[in-house]
Amino acid sequence: MLTGNVGFLGAGAIAEALIRGMLNAGIVRPEQVLVSNRSDRERLNELARRYGVRTAGSKGYVADVCQVLVLACKPKDVAGLLAEVGRRCRKGQILLSLAAGITTRFIEERVTPGVMVVRAMPNTSCQVGESATAICAGSAATPEAMALVTAMLGSVGQVLTVPEEQMDAVTGLSGSGPAYVYLIVEAMIEAGQAVGLAPDVARALTLQTLKGAAMTLAATGADPAVLREQVTSPGGTTAAGLRVLREAGFTEALVRAIARATERSRELGEEKPAAAAGD
Repeated sequence: MLTGNVGFLGAGAIAEALIRGMLNAGIVRPEQVLVSNRSDRERLNELARRYGVRTAGSKGYVADVCQVLVLACKPKDVAGLLAEVGRRCRKGQILLSLAAGITTRFIEERVTPGVMVVRAMPNTSCQVGESATAICAGSAATPEAMALVTAMLGSVGQVLTVPEEQMDAVTGLSGSGPAYVYLIVEAMIEAGQAVGLAPDVARALTLQTLKGAAMTLAATGADPAVLREQVTSPGGTTAAGLRVLREAGFTEALVRAIARATERSRELGEEKPAAAAGD
């Protein structure tokens, strides 16, 4: 359990998921959590009612009193936020950034020397406790700081530590990945209806198929190519369907999508602060 306070600068869906996960895991008590955002007071009141956490109008106050400070804002807002609170951070404090594309160096240049910056890339599946999250350490982050951040983020899913030069690739793969899966789901449901299934039946079969396939991969540890081959009888229905996907360039399109999302994450980190923008 955290002994000090944890402060959130930003009150969106991922911040809420992390608050809920840490409370459910007993990592923090409600009174240890402070939340602030740019202007939406009703959102803060909602979180206070729902979880019993504290809210604050002053971001500087949150920075002053918290052991861990979580940047849960959009990438385009990071520079302005750090201009407001960066020098109020203190040596030994942990600053956890959830902003896509923003490097630890960018943050360290705008905070007090000795602040332990950790960069993380969770995904939206943290809302159901199943995030795929990668983290990397800034120059001052200690193993103890990394362990604490791992425990925090572990309350909403799986956490892996990677070198920072791989964080853009993480963003392209797992950070944006749920959207790719949702697009596949949309297409499968639409296709099910096109071949005669009722919408609710097409949805239920699609969701359970994806869930079952993911659980099989996780439980068996098998190579997905091996499992795919086990499902694919020569000359059968699955082989016919896979042939269409290959002819349409399905794999190549997905590889290009992840590469472009990776590139866009890198661009976010390279843009001038005033011009940085989210997706």
